[in-house]
Amino acid sequence: MKLTRRSFLAVAALTSETTNHLLNRELLGAEPTLPRKIQYIDIHTHLGAFYHGRELTAELLVRFMDKHQVERACVLPLVSPESAPIPQPVSTALKAYQEFPERIIPFCVVDPRAVTPSGQRTGHVAGVKGLIEILKRYQDAGCKGLGEHKTGLHFDAPQQMYLYEACDTVGFPILFHLDDIRNPDTPGLPRLEVVLKAFPKLPLIGHAAGFWASISGDATFEDFGRYPNVPSPVAPGGALDRLMEKYPNLYGDLSEPGGEKAIARDLKFGREFIIRHADQLLFGTDVLMPEQQIPQFALLDSLKLPEDVQYKIYRGNAIKLLRLDGA
Repeated sequence: MKLTRRSFLAVAALTSETTNHLLNRELLGAEPTLPRKIQYIDIHTHLGAFYHGRELTAELLVRFMDKHQVERACVLPLVSPESAPIPQPVSTALKAYQEFPERIIPFCVVDPRAVTPSGQRTGHVAGVKGLIEILKRYQDAGCKGLGEHKTGLHFDAPQQMYLYEACDTVGFPILFHLDDIRNPDTPGLPRLEVVLKAFPKLPLIGHAAGFWASISGDATFEDFGRYPNVPSPVAPGGALDRLMEKYPNLYGDLSEPGGEKAIARDLKFGREFIIRHADQLLFGTDVLMPEQQIPQFALLDSLKLPEDVQYKIYRGNAIKLLRLDGA
């Protein structure tokens, strides 16, 4: 049976009271861990309540980071109606950054449907200009990128292209969600390739079930809305290998069940994929609620990756991509 992201997280949310207690101890750092030689920079976390009553506060996030030796973490808002049951505004990420400036890296997000609609004579100019003004205000407040970009529009829809152009102008990398509903594409990711070609200097960081299903050459559109069985072989000819080789501005976010399961489904292929694309992969957790378990830590440790590869995906690529100082 293949699980959707929503059902996967719902199962986690229904664990017993005893299990929840243990998981909360884990999140709060009750058990010490051995010092790591290379500390993480987490490209993908959230704050607020993705599910009612399961709020992740900035303090809890920092305790989670201390537990797992995550030096800094990017906090990604969610504002589009398709993105989350409970919105997570940019103001929450900025407030956390103000409270923990050495630990939190705020991102911003704008739904492109909030500006001039496509099809109007002045739509492109007005739309891009308005988005640039919004993004520059967020940039001045400390934001380092845009994400989690998660709308109900096709990945290369006209208003999406306005947003990509604005981010390219401002200098924001985009962390995007791609599945069968949010920013949808089709097998082979032709819509994503349109954007990669149009904006060759714009870093695009892929995430979620549809993006990571495309690691396999036999991915179908149905696979874009579910997680693969583990283990299950990866077929050669996947879109991700092709696109990452052709477009250096395409990156992969290893967070959430999609990233973890893409590697765990076929460990031999997964390890080789990470080494092959070490310059374009980023460590992330997608932690969004207190009782969430994060399998990426154990999975990546189990692969015994070369130290230079570990450095790149655990922190080095994030430092370069986000232009971090003193990290």
